[in-house]
Order: sequence, then C-alpha cells, then structure tokens
Amino acid sequence: MPRTVLIVDDSPTEMKLMLTALNGRGYNVITASDGEEAISKIASVRPDVVLLDVVMPKKNGFQICRQIKTTSETKDIPVVLVTSKNQESDRFWGLKQGADGYLTKPYRPEELTEMVARFA
Repeated sequence: MPRTVLIVDDSPTEMKLMLTALNGRGYNVITASDGEEAISKIASVRPDVVLLDVVMPKKNGFQICRQIKTTSETKDIPVVLVTSKNQESDRFWGLKQGADGYLTKPYRPEELTEMVARFA
C-alpha cells in the first residue's frame, strides 16, 4: 500500500515543485492550501508524513505542527517543515514545536525526496 504524503503550502508554485519532486515515486500525495484544511485532512486521512510550509494564512506552520504533535491521535505523524525561514532561530523554533525535519527553500528535489523517504 502506498505511503500517503500531505503537502501543505499556500503557494501553487511551491505545491507544484513538491508534487513534481514526489511524482512517480510511489507515494499517494494529497494537498492542502492552508492550516485549517491541513488539520481537517490530517484528521480524516492520517497521512504517513506531512510536508508543512511555515508562512501561511489562518494558521502558520509552527501552530499546525504544535497542534499535530499535541493531539494524541496525530502526535506520531512525522512533520517536515519546508520553509523559506532559513535562520538558525527558525530551525530551532520549528524543532521545538515538534517538527521531525526542517528543509529550507529553495531546496533540491533530491533533498525533498530523501526527507520524505526518511519518514514515510
């Protein structure tokens, strides 16, 4: 059974880049374009890994990550923050929220697929 990857990003361009990188690798890829949609899909689908942008409307990625990691039904789902926030303090804060991985944009497609393979 294919592993399910949820991509959460409000940028259609970034979404397409991630979809292209994962396409043809045997994953079932689903998407959400904001935090509320992401929380809803995580609850209903239970993806194997979540790729999560940080800067988004409604809820940011740090808030969503914290919500995933503090909910007993979803706390074991790996979360990788995929973000343009490239300061060491951002990485520190992201990992403190419970993120399992941190990837800064721009990234090489291989970096994304390696990160997903590590957790999915």
